[in-house]
Amino acid sequence: MEKVIPQITNERPETALSTHDFYYDLPEGLIAQTPAEKRDECRLMVLDRKKDTVEHRIFRDIMEYIRPEDMLVVNASKVIPARLLGETKNGGAMELLLLRMQEDFRFETLVRPGKKAKVGATFTFGGILTATVEEIVEGGNRIVAFDYDKEKYKSIYEVLDVVGQMPLPPYITEKLKNKSDYQTVYAKTEGSAAAPTAGLHFTEELLAALKAKGVGYGEVTLHVGLGTFRPVKVERIEEHLMHAEYFVITKEVADEINRRRALGGRIIAVGTTSCRVLESASDENGILHPMTAETSIFIYPGYKFKAVDALITNFHLPESTLIMLVSALAGKERVMNAYEEAVEQKYRFFSFGDAMLIV
Repeated sequence: MEKVIPQITNERPETALSTHDFYYDLPEGLIAQTPAEKRDECRLMVLDRKKDTVEHRIFRDIMEYIRPEDMLVVNASKVIPARLLGETKNGGAMELLLLRMQEDFRFETLVRPGKKAKVGATFTFGGILTATVEEIVEGGNRIVAFDYDKEKYKSIYEVLDVVGQMPLPPYITEKLKNKSDYQTVYAKTEGSAAAPTAGLHFTEELLAALKAKGVGYGEVTLHVGLGTFRPVKVERIEEHLMHAEYFVITKEVADEINRRRALGGRIIAVGTTSCRVLESASDENGILHPMTAETSIFIYPGYKFKAVDALITNFHLPESTLIMLVSALAGKERVMNAYEEAVEQKYRFFSFGDAMLIV
């Protein structure tokens, strides 16, 4: 019997804002193609909502803005080498992108070319991994089962480390030198098809310094799917459909967040994925509850935050659900002005780009 995982959604307030209200001009040269040489030496824009100010610092200066009573909440999901290049039985090229794991280590995948991926079709990757199409689901995605030498490899993830490639977003055209560059230093639980990129700026040394200062630290898990980057194609943003993503928040982390918040500490979400976990797992009073669920929560201006007090994030694509979330927290006009300033100051944008702290 399959385990039933609850779905978390949210009420979607009507808004006069349209998708195009979140558009901004971005010169192509500002899209970061490679990570910063040192993670914590990227630039940091500090957006203070109460003072209505913008400061320009470097990321490790974040120490000055986080108080001992505060708590950082990070997404410890680990990106899997989810892009597989292989061949059909007849030697034709085949590409699979693993989107999410199902029961019994079966995966929902995006396949190219789809016409070669009928139910029962098999493909091989690197001579050590075989995939068999078991089902075609809504949207044309395939459910596949994998087979490999289970005496030689302890898990499917060990095989993917050998034959898979990191699933970089399409706007990154440079080849990744090290797989670890697209992984946070605290990544633990395999399952993401894209990195929770706000966390890429942290080093182990910076985290240790924050903990030594007294700052709380908690890990949640949300496996990032490609739905995070799915473009908003509707004019009325509240009509956009979010893909559900699996998340976990433990009792230990929920209790510490509640304790810190009750004592006046701020809950600082590292990235939009951590933010979505916290908002999904909190009740109307802002109390966090441990849970394992899937969330399709969509946060845009008009949303009332219950659990998150501050946010560390990157600079996001125009008209994306991510820039809408950031605008819900900091105010659309303030965010769009900050993005305009970031363009003028030649900040680096998107996954490998610079960071923003909203307090």
